Amino acid sequence: MTTVGGVNPVNNTLSEATSKGILSGFGVPFARESIVHSAEEAVSAASGIGFPVVVKLGGDSIAHKTERGLVRLRLADEAQVLSAAQELLDKATPQDGEVHLLVAEMVQGSRELIAGMLVDPQFGPTVMLGIGGILAEAIADVTFRPVPVTEQQALDMVDSLRMQRILAEFRGEAAVDRSALAACIVGLSSVAVSRPDIVSVDINPLIVTASGRVVAVDALVETGKRADLARSTRRFSTDQFAALFEPRGVLVTGASTHPGKFGFVSLHNILASGYEGAVFGTNLSGEEVLGVKTVADIDSLPDGVIDLVFVCTPASANPDLLRACARKGIKAAFLTSAGYGEAGDEGRVLETELVALADELGILMAGPNGQGVVSTPANLCAQIVAPYPPRGGIGVASQSGNFVSSFMNYARQTGVGISRAVSAGNAAALGVADLVEWYGVDPETRVSLAYVEGISNGRDLMDRLGAVARTKPVVVVKGGATENGARAAASHTGALAANDAVFDGECRAHGIVRATTVEEAYESAATFATQPLPSGPNVIVLTTAGGWGVVTSDAIARDGDLRLMSLPSDLRTAIDGKLPPRWSRNNPVDCAGGETRDTIPEVMELIAEHPGVDAVIYLGLGIQANQARLMREGRFHPDHGLGRIVEYHERQDARFAEAAAALSAATGKPILVATELATADPANSGVRAVVSGGRLCYPSGNRAVTALGHLYRYARFTGVATR
Repeated sequence: MTTVGGVNPVNNTLSEATSKGILSGFGVPFARESIVHSAEEAVSAASGIGFPVVVKLGGDSIAHKTERGLVRLRLADEAQVLSAAQELLDKATPQDGEVHLLVAEMVQGSRELIAGMLVDPQFGPTVMLGIGGILAEAIADVTFRPVPVTEQQALDMVDSLRMQRILAEFRGEAAVDRSALAACIVGLSSVAVSRPDIVSVDINPLIVTASGRVVAVDALVETGKRADLARSTRRFSTDQFAALFEPRGVLVTGASTHPGKFGFVSLHNILASGYEGAVFGTNLSGEEVLGVKTVADIDSLPDGVIDLVFVCTPASANPDLLRACARKGIKAAFLTSAGYGEAGDEGRVLETELVALADELGILMAGPNGQGVVSTPANLCAQIVAPYPPRGGIGVASQSGNFVSSFMNYARQTGVGISRAVSAGNAAALGVADLVEWYGVDPETRVSLAYVEGISNGRDLMDRLGAVARTKPVVVVKGGATENGARAAASHTGALAANDAVFDGECRAHGIVRATTVEEAYESAATFATQPLPSGPNVIVLTTAGGWGVVTSDAIARDGDLRLMSLPSDLRTAIDGKLPPRWSRNNPVDCAGGETRDTIPEVMELIAEHPGVDAVIYLGLGIQANQARLMREGRFHPDHGLGRIVEYHERQDARFAEAAAALSAATGKPILVATELATADPANSGVRAVVSGGRLCYPSGNRAVTALGHLYRYARFTGVATR
């Protein structure tokens, strides 16, 4: 049956009264109200509730009361209630069926929230909380989480809203009761779990009273049939992954003598990267390519010595090619061939048939329409483009070949290397989730870095990535939106369910690090690969550049989870003994130009070893070496004592970088070094020393803060952070 927005297109919208009856049983706090059927009964009910009151016209066929003008607010006495009730009854139409009047207390409050539940087509049941009222969709300050939602996750939802000032003390009104608000969210989660016939819940507004109490004054529930979410059943074996990443031998099909063709470039890259296994090639003419004597027929190759085939042949040749490879014992194939799913309906049919064939033959198939596979522990660069990165701990899985190249370019620039990298291409068989799962148990990989787009199996993807994230960090950057956004026709909740917001909630719930840019994704992964996890949020900024200390402090404040801690008095006293009186005597610790030869390492040690400090950001590295560069380039060098001072300055900045790495290793605390010279002058001795030590030198303090924020939130998710 066709579904829209994850539900049956023929849904049943329940009346407000029925909706409230269901939700109140799950702990949603509603205003006092009565259901009556005449104007006189409305007056009696209003007197019992106490003025002012609200009167609404309700019924099983009435969903959008406000749009039809079926709500009367702030009715102050019996006469107003009688008049309003009769007017509303007169507005009823035959299409409304049996109607009633709903009389409720007029809940006062200057702040309105919105809460709800919907069934996302990719991710299934999810709950939502946001800033409500008539501008809810315009403001779009919302957060989502997949069900079931715990109390702590509900509190995290409250904390993740941007407009936190509205939730605090506001214009003389008390702060919102966060526990009561969290209980409401947990109640909505329970609705989703225990009532599979409910596909949408909309509570708007959820009013915050002057005392901070939360009260729901309107509700809408839709029932229908939820769509079944597909789950992947294909799993690849350890032997198949070993064939892909640690092959004994590699075969390039379609090897070419033309240096502009994939068959040449891929063979060149395999040989040039230092791969030590056997390398073979096929070519219809049996030509020699880069010293490799090719053959015209795969059957003429030796048995049992080739594990991976790199396919550069047309789509039409590939079925027979895979059969021949299987006969030789090949267990993994990477297909660069185009003309499959990306080419339209006919190509999708060919792709489906090829996947079925690969499964039948026991071959792990990557691609088609992919860029290649890199495995630095095996010195393997089987891809149709550059670059080849240094060896490191980042495992890359991407639905875009371009971003695989981007991440490897960043690895070359920063020195923080890659373990494995695969562009999944069409991901017809081997997908991002498969790769991340394998990286999760790969001893060469410390963190997974994934780029995803065009998600077609969201629940399966997030559950599998989340399972890995419980033991090893997963960083994701997402492009585009899911194919069909969740849109429940009668629900504000559905209208606010932008694909990106739902995806973000999924990442938060599963402990997956969500990066907003490609640069942030790589830098976050590089941080996980090279820095220890912090045990808490307390950060001290050590700087020799005052302005950078200020803007880095601002970035910490914007992070929302990290804390620019107050400088402990004992630490202040200790630093007093190392710096002249003009130093900042606060956090950031601004040395104010009072450094001598050993000041930076000694002050850094005092900070890092203090038990209250969880992380350090060091700014200003490279300033001395930057002056040395200008002296070296000037016409007076090496005379006038410049030769000696240049070498001294360069040694100093190198020492500072080395001290940061050594102290981080000794204390088990992250110490992030940031300077614009990381990009402005990578040859600076301070920057070079950071890179030589295997760590990332951040281009700015705010980018270091972003990476540290991800590090801390993951540490908190896994329980490493204890405060």
